[in-house]
Amino acid sequence: MAGNLKDREAYERLNYLYQAAHCVLSNNPENAELARFYCFTQKTITRRLVLRQDPSVKRTLCKNCSSLLIPGVTATTRQRRKNKKTSFTVMRCLNCGKSKRLLNNPDYSLWVDRPEAQLENPKQPGDKFYLHIVT
Repeated sequence: MAGNLKDREAYERLNYLYQAAHCVLSNNPENAELARFYCFTQKTITRRLVLRQDPSVKRTLCKNCSSLLIPGVTATTRQRRKNKKTSFTVMRCLNCGKSKRLLNNPDYSLWVDRPEAQLENPKQPGDKFYLHIVT
């Protein structure tokens, strides 16, 4: 994903901001404003550079107020059941009240985790492009 140098630096910065938000909240849960600022900056960088974040990171951020969702600290987590087959984890942000529903299906896999989502032969930065004309 972070093939060239520009993207790698951006992803390193995003990783640093995410870790800083976790560190701030683990040291003092009352510093939620600073952690929210770090997450908002992370969201802004992602939007500005048109980058994709890992789904596990996106699931821990509130879409409404950009706060980091940590169960018991900044969010409440509940298990809900729609019917006998489908159950959900509902995470509710304690800052803004926005809820996020996540499916609890053990057979479900994200698209990025599936083998068909991976490129077979990714282009390397040093590879040359050859045009082959078929006549």
